[in-house]
Amino acid sequence: MDFPEQMTVQSHTIPIVPRYAETDKAGVIHHSVYPVWFEMGRTELLRANGIAYKDLEQAGVFFVVAKLCIKYRRPAMYDQELQLETHCSAVTAGKVEHSYRLTRSSDGELLAEGSTILAHVNAEGKVHRIPEFMYPAKAD
Repeated sequence: MDFPEQMTVQSHTIPIVPRYAETDKAGVIHHSVYPVWFEMGRTELLRANGIAYKDLEQAGVFFVVAKLCIKYRRPAMYDQELQLETHCSAVTAGKVEHSYRLTRSSDGELLAEGSTILAHVNAEGKVHRIPEFMYPAKAD
């Protein structure tokens, strides 16, 4: 698999329309769903950079969530159109950091925000340095 030299897209936004199965009895999105949506955001940010996560795994590049933080500001509701912005906020030799903003599409209200720290591991689960191509492209 040929990976790009560096990541050129640092932020990416995806639409989300919550499904009924993601809600509680009152139609409010369950708190456990947000980490799943954050993973969707990271996956699509990779795809925007021309990388499929399955190709990373085939090359022996795995990422595990080492830290997850979520601040719930307002409830997200069933069938409400949402926007999830995922931003790669930092890449170091040992970790990749992302931040997230979930907003309601109709009025831009911030519903939740969060962050993750990912560690790079090999197939045996041993920590490795972040591959060079995962670093953001330097501005000219």
